[in-house]
Amino acid sequence: MLKTLHERAFPATEIIPFASSRSAGTKVPFGDEKLTVRELKEDVFDGIDLALFSAGGSTSEKFAPHAAAAGCVVVDNSSAWRMDDRCPLVIPEVNAHALDKHNGIIANPNCSTIQMLVALKPLHDAAGIKRVVVSTYQAVSGTGQKAITELETQVRRLFNMQEPENKVYPHRIAFNILPHIDVFLDNDYTKEEMKMVHETVKILEDPNVRVTATCARVPVFYGHSESVNIETARKLTAREARAVLAQAPGVQVYDNPHEKMYPMPVDAAGEDMTFVGRIREDETIPNGLNMWIVADNIRKGAALNAVQIAETLLERDLVRVPDKTVFLKN
Repeated sequence: MLKTLHERAFPATEIIPFASSRSAGTKVPFGDEKLTVRELKEDVFDGIDLALFSAGGSTSEKFAPHAAAAGCVVVDNSSAWRMDDRCPLVIPEVNAHALDKHNGIIANPNCSTIQMLVALKPLHDAAGIKRVVVSTYQAVSGTGQKAITELETQVRRLFNMQEPENKVYPHRIAFNILPHIDVFLDNDYTKEEMKMVHETVKILEDPNVRVTATCARVPVFYGHSESVNIETARKLTAREARAVLAQAPGVQVYDNPHEKMYPMPVDAAGEDMTFVGRIREDETIPNGLNMWIVADNIRKGAALNAVQIAETLLERDLVRVPDKTVFLKN
């Protein structure tokens, strides 16, 4: 997030990094500068206009209400507030208008949901999406630095004829695919899969859109890929879909299969756009389309989207807390 704030020249008078007491006093890079980390406490938010939270859900649940009560607008990257009815769940290219009714805490959606809806919202506006079937192929960076290290270590051990250790994931990730992200729920879907279902409906503000998902972890460092099938109310040809997406904010159409042009994680890593290709009509139903969507899960799937929310708040003059609403997490 600090790197993204610097790259986009975010117009802050001062940027202050906070962390737990273990990290207080350390230095973190911000462009050519070094910023001193301060300890996060409940009373640090007075005089701060905007806070970008990139901690776990329990940390957000504890500190975000104190920030909001102090008049500081929170953009939270955890899952803690996403399905709270009082909190907008926002992708600026998709539903920036939801920010107008914020009450101090704004949720950043799940990484896989973000890139899917950047591509699907223009198609929903054009033809009305009735059903979405999505299979994700998610990079290990979505789990964090320990997962990146585990993949690196496992690859080295396998090439040296040594048995790899599994610490982050329940099974080996190197040269493997795990159809399992987050915990399994009573319905045998994972929490990650149900996040995509519920977040899509909330962001599109359309309970009639039906979503089913299968989320898999793949041995890729950066960049989530998704195979998406949609059924629309109105017929939308592949040519029409390409034309709609070519004009969509945040989307880059990369689709020429005859020239072997299609999005891949290696193309998306380090990029801010959401790439869409393999757009083709589903020949099994009258109004169906298939497509392949790829984006950098660390940038658009996390830090970039949070910073874009902050930028949009400034553009719409919304960096404030109406009536000083205090949030108490149930």
